[in-house]
Amino acid sequence: MRFNILNQSSFKRGVLGIAGLAVLAGGGAWGCSRHAAAQSSDRSDEGALPVAGVAKVTREDLFRQVTIPAEFRPYVEVELHAKVSGYVKDMKVDFGDKVKAGQLMATLEVPELGDELNNAIAVEQKAEANYTGAHLIYTRLSAVNKAHPDLVAQQDLDNAAANDQGTAAAIAAAKADVGKLRTLQAYTQITAPFDGVVTWRYADPGALIQAGTTSDSQSLPLVRVSDSYLLRLDFPVSVDSVQYLQVGDMVEVRVDSLGGRKISGKITRSTGKVDEDTRTMMFEIEVPNPKLELSPGMYATVVLKVENRPHALAIPTEAVAGKGNSVLVVNPDHEIEARPVTLGIETPDKYEVLAGLKEGELVLTGNPRHLQPGQKVQTMVVTGPPGEL
Repeated sequence: MRFNILNQSSFKRGVLGIAGLAVLAGGGAWGCSRHAAAQSSDRSDEGALPVAGVAKVTREDLFRQVTIPAEFRPYVEVELHAKVSGYVKDMKVDFGDKVKAGQLMATLEVPELGDELNNAIAVEQKAEANYTGAHLIYTRLSAVNKAHPDLVAQQDLDNAAANDQGTAAAIAAAKADVGKLRTLQAYTQITAPFDGVVTWRYADPGALIQAGTTSDSQSLPLVRVSDSYLLRLDFPVSVDSVQYLQVGDMVEVRVDSLGGRKISGKITRSTGKVDEDTRTMMFEIEVPNPKLELSPGMYATVVLKVENRPHALAIPTEAVAGKGNSVLVVNPDHEIEARPVTLGIETPDKYEVLAGLKEGELVLTGNPRHLQPGQKVQTMVVTGPPGEL
């Protein structure tokens, strides 16, 4: 029995020893397998090429953009003065009112003007009466002299003819005086000269208004009327860009105070002369404003497209490295090479290429500092903003 027990114990120890060796052997095999896989992975990473964002050299219509600040002003604007002195009897408009051409806006009261007109009418009537008598006398004397040549003295006939002509001239002078006073009386009615908006009112009922008859007169105007249905937009263009603009060209206008609203306008006129002080030439756009959405005095930005380059070779601006005289090109062998280029105009996101590249070639974009000429890369065309693939 004892012998059997010892044999069983020895048997167990042998079995456990064999199992331990098996476990050690298995662990060693797993560790060797993992190490081999890691080495294989490292070799795979060493063989992968870095990915580079590229853009194709394309042909596009390019232009240089110039922005110029400007200010809207009425197409026509006038301050209305009275032609005769008088008191304001009635004001029918205030600032902000829309008026039509010929609409009555104010009335002046000039009592003495009515008296002068009545007197002139009376003078005209007296002149007509004098002419009637003088003409009748001359007509009768002429008839008698024709029938009996020696009966009427020639002196009397000449005096009658002169009196007839003098009274006729007096009628003409009296009529002119009446017409003048009627015209002055009409000046007491202040009417709108054109369709527009009353942009200011200077006088109230009862105010004494002096006649504005001379250019240096200090007379107070009654109202200011502006034609805001059509606006002018004047803008100065640098002498360097004048050559690219002409009357009839379409121009884009941006109004920031209306949320950046864009308006298209046509150049209607220019001064045709460069100002010697500012070295600019003034151009003007007429902007229709039927709904009065724009107001005189609003600021705007005129956007000009100058130096047009139709169907030009173009590359993104971020493709140009250094001082702008070289780019990195990926050749058909997927190798990077530095290429000197000659550039033309610059737009917000493109450069014009004059020499050094061909249509369809691939240029690196962004700032690939980790890539060097001679290195091989995989390419991915950039379709979004710089840095996005």
